[in-house]
Amino acid sequence: MNILIVDDDKIDRAMIVRALSRSNILCNITQVDMVDRALEVLAHTAFDVVLLDYNLPQRNGIELLIELKDMPAKEDTVVIMMSTSKEDELATNSINAGAQDFLLKTEINTFRLQRAIANAQVRASLEKELLRSHQRTKELAERDNLTGLANRYYFDESLCHEIKKQQREHSQLGLLLIDLDYFKYVNDNYGHDVGDQLLIAVTQRITNCLRGSEIFARLGGDEFAITLTNLESAFGASTVAKRIIESLQKPFEIGTHVISSSASIGIALCPNDSNDVKELFKFADIAMYRSKSDGRSQFCFFEAKMQETFLENFLIENQLRNALTNNDFYLLYQPVIGSKNGKITGVEALIRFDIEGVIQRPDIFIPVAEKSRLIIDIGRWVITESVKQLSIWQIAQTATLTMSINLSSIQLTDEGLIDYIKSTLITHNVLPSQIEFELTETALLVEQENSAKVIENISKLGCKISLDDFGTGFSSISHLHRFPINTVKIDKSLMPSALAKDNTKPFLTGLVVMIQSLDLGIVAEGIETEVDFNLCINLGVDKMQGYYFDKPLNVSEIESNYL
Repeated sequence: MNILIVDDDKIDRAMIVRALSRSNILCNITQVDMVDRALEVLAHTAFDVVLLDYNLPQRNGIELLIELKDMPAKEDTVVIMMSTSKEDELATNSINAGAQDFLLKTEINTFRLQRAIANAQVRASLEKELLRSHQRTKELAERDNLTGLANRYYFDESLCHEIKKQQREHSQLGLLLIDLDYFKYVNDNYGHDVGDQLLIAVTQRITNCLRGSEIFARLGGDEFAITLTNLESAFGASTVAKRIIESLQKPFEIGTHVISSSASIGIALCPNDSNDVKELFKFADIAMYRSKSDGRSQFCFFEAKMQETFLENFLIENQLRNALTNNDFYLLYQPVIGSKNGKITGVEALIRFDIEGVIQRPDIFIPVAEKSRLIIDIGRWVITESVKQLSIWQIAQTATLTMSINLSSIQLTDEGLIDYIKSTLITHNVLPSQIEFELTETALLVEQENSAKVIENISKLGCKISLDDFGTGFSSISHLHRFPINTVKIDKSLMPSALAKDNTKPFLTGLVVMIQSLDLGIVAEGIETEVDFNLCINLGVDKMQGYYFDKPLNVSEIESNYL
């Protein structure tokens, strides 16, 4: 055992050496008389024990203890403080400073010294284990178990610190919120183990896009955050965001699966947008959702206008929740007219709700319902009410009508949708063939594999599937082959009344001929004028709907005008 005695009193040193020589401890003893010399010796020699006098010339023993803390290589060195003073405060200060024990010089003998060294070594071992345990606990508290990144708690604390630092240094900081696109689809179709492996792989790719000085965290699920410090301009944040998006473009090989992944990124800047942590998070979150709604796999900076939109959407979302709770929704029905006989063949159910007598615009509240996923419950309400109404008309009338019901891409993620449709039809004794679910091509583009399964199962129930808004920017003939489509609804924007161009007829003619060659039903929407009507009749379009016949009507108007 190597022992260092640090004491400026030669008599005391000799007394300690005698006590050690009479003990059972086999030791090599080194003696110095002041702190600086002790530090010189400690710098190149490892000691198991330091017997340290408190009162030393120039610098006292506490100062040596403090410097030992900053010498990682000396973490196994045990220190026993010694003094002639009997003050309790001195002993307490020594222990607080890092000594493992305290001895009065007047009480030092072979037995006491030997026991003190043994006890100090045990204490040092326990302290070391306690420190390791604390570090492990701290790491668990601050790190994400799956990816090894910082977790939400650590990220929040670090962001607070960086914002204060930014304020002192008058620098710029960027907060990036990253959300993986369609990650739920991966978990649902490949399992959570594959999802976890994808998160690890995504983490590695994003890490490779960073310099190493950033704070990178997993907030939970498929959400990540990055703090960029000392930005010279917003360009620096956009550069990092671009690198991240580009890095995710190459598919991931997870086991036997090849999985494509992308991310939507929202960026908020400090101090430009806010100096407050909560506000900065909120603004980055708003920007992230904007990037999702703009098409995903892109980034978006927060703008003040977004906050206004966010608040408006928040208000609409609350109104929708209240409407669900209070059963304030109602349906209108727009007639679908057969071209051959000019009679009603069915209706399209259209949801509405009023606030203080003002009808809310569906093109405003439906997107909010989709983003908040309230469309799941709202959509089920529409299915129930429209099927129930069709059942009532079915009993009262001899004519067989069809009921068209709109489905959004979010509703296709409703795992209980198929069972719900089936049970509703049985409850109201309505044949599946009388129900036609309308899907836009945008809905077909979202999570295509999962959408295809749900649509296939709806078709297997016996319900019809119609493709709405055909002829708009998203149109793809491949969808007519891939999905079990029964009817194509030609978008109203292609009607002569909406498209003031000379090539309307040739374009519409070609579209109708193509659909007819696929043996699919056709419904022309947006029939507003006699010109629209006559053109569709001449082209042999099966059915029509639009204001030329009627606007969406309530139940009593449908019954009095058509039934």
